[in-house]
Parts: sequence; C-alpha cells; structure tokens
Amino acid sequence: MSEETVFTMKLESELREDFIAEARAVHRPASQVARELMREFVERQREAREYDEFLCRKMGATRASMQTGRGRSNEELGAEAAARRTDLPR
Repeated sequence: MSEETVFTMKLESELREDFIAEARAVHRPASQVARELMREFVERQREAREYDEFLCRKMGATRASMQTGRGRSNEELGAEAAARRTDLPR
C-alpha cells in the first residue's frame, strides 16, 4: 500500500454531518467513502482529458486531410450515406 497522508478540508458543518451520517448508514467509514469519491473524480478527469486529446488529434487529421484534398465535404458524405440507405434491404 502506498504511503498515507492527512488531507484537511473546510466544509460546512451541515454537509459534514450529513456526509458522516450517510456513510454510517451504509456501514462504511467516511474516510473510505471520501477516498472512493476522490478516485472516481480523478478517473473521470483523466478519461475526459484523454477524450479531449483524442478529439484534437482526430480534428487535426481531418483538417490535414481536407487541406491535402483527400477529405470529403459533408455534402459528399451525406449523399453517400443516402445512397447506402436506399441500397439496404427493407
């Protein structure tokens, strides 16, 4: 297990009391619930950042494709999709 440290935070008394009461209601220490919430937050932030980076790379590739003449316009793609839909068996 990694080294543990103390984390101090300011919050409203009512929020603290409600949080501790809810943690007790599910028979878990408040510190454990807080750690899980923090881990979930960190994971969501990482996933969001990775997705943003993916989108930026994708947009960069799309722009480069359009600049070199290899890309297709929305109109061309829409026409191709419409043609495929008409070819689908009903």
